[in-house]
Amino acid sequence: MQRPFTDDPALSAQIFALLDIVFPGVPAVANNAARLGASWEAVSTPFLHLEEGKAVSHVGLIALPLVLLGQAVTVGTIHAVATHPDFRRRGYYRQLMDEALHYAADRYETLILTTEHPEYFTPFGFRVIDEQLFTVRCDTAGGTEEGFRLLDTHDASDLALLHRLLEARAPVSQVASPINEKAIFCFNEGWRPLHYSPDLDVLACLEREDTHLKLFDLVGPTIPSLEAVLARIPHRIQHVDIYFSPDRLGVSPEPTPYIFDHDGPSYLMARGPFVAEGQAFILPRSART
Repeated sequence: MQRPFTDDPALSAQIFALLDIVFPGVPAVANNAARLGASWEAVSTPFLHLEEGKAVSHVGLIALPLVLLGQAVTVGTIHAVATHPDFRRRGYYRQLMDEALHYAADRYETLILTTEHPEYFTPFGFRVIDEQLFTVRCDTAGGTEEGFRLLDTHDASDLALLHRLLEARAPVSQVASPINEKAIFCFNEGWRPLHYSPDLDVLACLEREDTHLKLFDLVGPTIPSLEAVLARIPHRIQHVDIYFSPDRLGVSPEPTPYIFDHDGPSYLMARGPFVAEGQAFILPRSART
């Protein structure tokens, strides 16, 4: 059944107790997102099966604003699908998925999700959407411009900066990009290092291993070129993997088929029209549930 968090103050603790069994560590990550001012409870609609007052199966639904092929749309995203191991094979998952799909039917034309197990969702009309990784070969000697600094989310001014950038963010891609969204971003990225460039006024989600750079998202009112990003990294970079469509970065790398590795293979699935399907793109890590 659908149970709004506002109807039951104990609901949050029950759901997170279940999720910590099925997905250890999720409550800590969700609590951190709440500390950042972007709580799970504020955006998720839970569907639950209770046994003796305890949540034993859960399906969540969140509204996700996206830009797809230059058009702003809002899709529903299914997340946190979990059943306690002692209560599986009793039909609870199917019951809750049916309830969530019925609830979403007149609210969202399109539903998406990411999963390690696409076979669990194909019976409900979801299909796998192919994604691509974008690789750039380069050789930078190390940035000479003012560089990135780490954001301190325990500092009130840096936390306000994070909210300003998320609220004002331009789409990182016109092909497929999240916009006007905080909770999923803070859940996925808020516990990772966040790098801020003052002169670009942009937040970068990135990782570096020696001369290999992984670029996951750029958040700001304008999207800089890849050249501008590299100029602010004080290390030699020879290989850049871009985990979003690079149409706004001033580069034209060749896409290669890719299955996102998000603590395991993460297949993007859709139910209903997904206009970027067939294009070279990947849904950023910051928008995956």
